[in-house]
Amino acid sequence: MGLLPTVENWAAEVEEFRRTVVACAALHRRKDDEGLPKSPLPLDVNDGDEGTMVCVTSGVSYLGMALANQLLLQGYSVRITVHNSDDVEKLREMEGTREENKLQVVMANFADIESLRIAFEGCRGVFHTSAFTDPAGLSGYTKSMAEIEARATQNVMEACAATASVKKCVLTSSLSACLWQEQHNGSVINHASWSSESLCIQNKLWYALGKTRAEKRAWEIAQDKGLKLTTICPALITGPEFCRRNPTATIAYLKGAQDMYSHGLLATVDVVKVAEAHVCVYKAMDRTASGRYICFDQVIDSPCQAHKLAQHTGMPSHKICGNNADTPSNTITLSNNKLCSLMSRPLTCSSHY
Repeated sequence: MGLLPTVENWAAEVEEFRRTVVACAALHRRKDDEGLPKSPLPLDVNDGDEGTMVCVTSGVSYLGMALANQLLLQGYSVRITVHNSDDVEKLREMEGTREENKLQVVMANFADIESLRIAFEGCRGVFHTSAFTDPAGLSGYTKSMAEIEARATQNVMEACAATASVKKCVLTSSLSACLWQEQHNGSVINHASWSSESLCIQNKLWYALGKTRAEKRAWEIAQDKGLKLTTICPALITGPEFCRRNPTATIAYLKGAQDMYSHGLLATVDVVKVAEAHVCVYKAMDRTASGRYICFDQVIDSPCQAHKLAQHTGMPSHKICGNNADTPSNTITLSNNKLCSLMSRPLTCSSHY
């Protein structure tokens, strides 16, 4: 499978979703101008999932848009949170095509639990896509962002636990929260694997550190508060223009790419498949789904594939696979069997599963 499958279809869906976001935002601005309440009104929550309201944090991020669009296509009503008015202003020129009452746009501050609680009110489930940008305006992920990410996830979980309507939460973590270990216990990286925080600090792998700490805090709060939680740990998320539209996560994930490649652990996954996995896991949480799920659909296991990835990211090839053209030694393999067994069709298309 290539890095950029079904570009035209995906782009058309995203464009339609962008128009819907702007139309919905315009509707909410008119309501604000008319003096109506600015916080979302609670919606009825019934026993079924389809048609009920769910919330997607960072809904105009690369993954957030794909996930929200997938939820709409599945029949859910979706509320997305944005960080500031600029997120909506970027889409203002578009016009809506979907039913406005299926999509809501609200502002919420990850540092403010009460604003998050208001955003989640009336929602049956919350998808925390955990999208952050470098506050310095650069493509990367700093040491301070690791703690920002962990605190934000903690606040989201606290807000979920404090919101009566929220019954379950799906957190987007990262495969980087599983890979970086002092010593690998066995030859398989799977949903039970955790990255070593000390190793991440030693090698300045701040993205992996942030994702690891954030996910651990989420599990602590979920267990303490009795909140139903699952986490998705996707590989490097790719898709149309993924590096331009998702630069912070892309560049930060690829810190340490040479080591990942040399051990056969550099993997990618298409953004639409990540969104589908989120929805599938969410639906199954009332039955069998629980715990963590690794999500990938390709392992970069040849110099040719590494070169293609380098081209898409604008990085020199040696930053991906080093200065030699050797095929990586597959002494360690990745397993997403848990997710594949849950979904109706396999996500993997490589031999490393």
